[in-house]
Order: sequence, then C-alpha cells, then structure tokens
Amino acid sequence: RRFDAFVSLWWTFGGGTRLSVGSDVRPTLTVLPPSREELQQGTATLVCLADKGFPSDWSLAWKVDGSSSSWEESRSPGVLGGGALYSWSSTLRLPADQWAKVGSVTCEATQGSQTALSETLRRDQCSQ
Repeated sequence: RRFDAFVSLWWTFGGGTRLSVGSDVRPTLTVLPPSREELQQGTATLVCLADKGFPSDWSLAWKVDGSSSSWEESRSPGVLGGGALYSWSSTLRLPADQWAKVGSVTCEATQGSQTALSETLRRDQCSQ
C-alpha cells in the first residue's frame, strides 16, 4: 500500500519535483567535548548536536584541524521534534593520545545547495 501511495505521488508531482512543506530552517549546532573519565580510559568521544532544522536531510560531517576526519564517525537518524523540526547527532571517536594532539574539531552541517553551517571546538577551551 505504501508503494502505491508513493507511485501515486510520483505521477502527481513528477519524478524530479520536490514537495517541501514550510521553508528550510538551519539547525543550531553544538559540539560536546569528551569527558575527563573517558579520556582516562583512552578514548575521546565528541558529539555534535544539530537541533531544530528542516527538512530532515541535513548531513553532518567532522573536520579535525581543518581536514576531513579519518576517525570513526556515526550519525543518528533525524528525530522529529516540536514545531515539525528535526534534530540529529553525530559522534566522532578517536584515541585519547590523538585528541591530545588536536587543535580543533569542527562539525559541519550541509543541506542541498545551502551554505554550510559549522561549529568549532578548540581543544584548549576544554577543561582536561
């Protein structure tokens, strides 16, 4: 049944037409540093929270010292919240000894042709 509805919408609007309800809303980005306890265990996990954006297809990416990250990343699916806006998170994990050498990490949010949105956390701003 869901497929029938999809086909029906496809024929109604055409294959290349995108229907958007409301206007695009840029999410608010927050980068959370690793905890002291976690660093003592040898791992640094940073979390990027993207809150209250629209539509649901914003992408999150990490940069370490200005370059694309090669460390392990994971992303949560968008969660629909109040006001029909979405929230997402992305996690960056790296060894604590690597984190000690990092100058900054940046979380970057992109969607379609919009200008990227970013939030940077400098390691020297974190209490160790």
